[in-house]
Amino acid sequence: MKIYPLLMLGALLGLSQCQKNDPAPVDQLPPATQTGANTFGCLLNGQPWTPQGNNGKPNFTVSYDPGYAGGALQVKTYRYVEPNQVRQGITFGAANVTQAGFYSFDLPNSNSAFYTDLSQPSPCDYIGDPPRVTYQKGTLTITRLDLTQGVVSGTFSFTLYQPGCDTVRVTNGRFDKKL
Repeated sequence: MKIYPLLMLGALLGLSQCQKNDPAPVDQLPPATQTGANTFGCLLNGQPWTPQGNNGKPNFTVSYDPGYAGGALQVKTYRYVEPNQVRQGITFGAANVTQAGFYSFDLPNSNSAFYTDLSQPSPCDYIGDPPRVTYQKGTLTITRLDLTQGVVSGTFSFTLYQPGCDTVRVTNGRFDKKL
């Protein structure tokens, strides 16, 4: 028995199993910081999602009004997706935000999360308003709310379901913004 051909065959089989090691989707997101770094990222149905493009308005804004609804926070972001530059957006907000802490998006609740994908037919192009949305569950954790320095940071995740539409799953979300 000749060992040389078997070794060559083994080496070729071993080489054929080499794969490019792409970074995990979560590793493609900006880091979770608390410095006012102007960053936003999440996984949308397992794929990295960050703001991109511009329609004349900023693609990532955060507003906080301490005098409205006991302290109202709103995060809005959008991006344009190739090949046709279709707009997608993620928006969420919470009331009674006075300090760092945990806030729920669960229905029924005044806190809310929305997803827009203009490539989808109506009514699946906008998911987030009850009574069309029958399932909304998630969390927002404010990790820093510093009005003196003008910085708000946090993490988030949520799931939205509207009958007749695909479920929207947002995970590993993080944002860090100067107010």
